[in-house]
Amino acid sequence: MGQFKNIQWVVQRNLTSLSDFEGMQSACARLGIPFHAIDIIPFTSTLPPFDKTHRSIIYGSTTFNAIAANDPVLREGVFFDEQQFSIENYIKHWGRHMLNYEAKITTFQSLIDNSEYPEDKLLFIRPNDDNKSFAGELKQYDQIRDWFSQLSAVENSILSPESKIVVSEPYNIQYEWRLWIVNKRVVAASKYRQYFKLKKEAGCPDAVIDFAVARCKEYTPHDVFVMDVCLCGDAYYIVECGCMNGAGFYKANIEDIIREVSAYFVAN
Repeated sequence: MGQFKNIQWVVQRNLTSLSDFEGMQSACARLGIPFHAIDIIPFTSTLPPFDKTHRSIIYGSTTFNAIAANDPVLREGVFFDEQQFSIENYIKHWGRHMLNYEAKITTFQSLIDNSEYPEDKLLFIRPNDDNKSFAGELKQYDQIRDWFSQLSAVENSILSPESKIVVSEPYNIQYEWRLWIVNKRVVAASKYRQYFKLKKEAGCPDAVIDFAVARCKEYTPHDVFVMDVCLCGDAYYIVECGCMNGAGFYKANIEDIIREVSAYFVAN
C-alpha cells in the first residue's frame, strides 16, 4: 500500500452518485490512498482550495475535469485528449468494429440545411465528442429540426448549430457493457443496459473482453479510458469510449479500478 502514499484521489461530492462516491471513498481507504472530497459550483471556472502536495487523480463532472485539465498541476490526473475522444476518430481507427461505422458525421446546421429525411423519420443522434453536451437518443427528424430552432435562439457555450453530431439509423442492441481499460488491459466491467433498459450487472462475458483487447491492440485513445461495447445481432461493436475521470461505475468493481488506475499513475 506504500506505493500509493504520494498520490491522492480528488472526487467531486456533488453531482457524483452517492453509491459511486461512497464506493470510491471506501476503496481508497482499503488501499491506503488519500481521498479528498470537494464540491464544485456548476458552471464555475475555479476550484475550491484543497491540498495539492500529492499528485492528484481527478474524478467528477465535465466542469471539474475541464478546469483540472487547464491547471498545470492537476492536468496529469485527467486522462483525456479532446482530439482522440470522438466518434469520428474511433471510426477512423476501428472502422467497422464501431456500431456507428456508417453514421453521418455532420452539424446541426448542415443536417437541417441539407434535409434528406421525411418529417417522421426516426434517427439516433448524439454528440461527436465526449463533452456530454446532450445524451444520445432517438428522435424524429421534425423533433431534431425544432430542437435546432431552439438552439439557434439561445446562447449555449457547449452546444451550437455548428456542433458536430453523429446521425445514424436506429440499431437493435441487445446488451451493453462498460469496460475500464488500463494499458490495453480490461481491469473491470459492468453490464449497464439490456434491450434499451437500464440493467446493472457486475462483469461481462469473456468474449466481450476478448473483443475489447483485440481492439486495444489496434488503437487506444488513451492509456486509461472506458469502452462501451454492445451485442447487436450476433456481433460485438464499440458503442463509444469515454474519459475515465467522469464515467459512472454501474456494478463494476470500484476497488479494482482505483487500484489499477493508481498503479498506472504512480508508474508514469
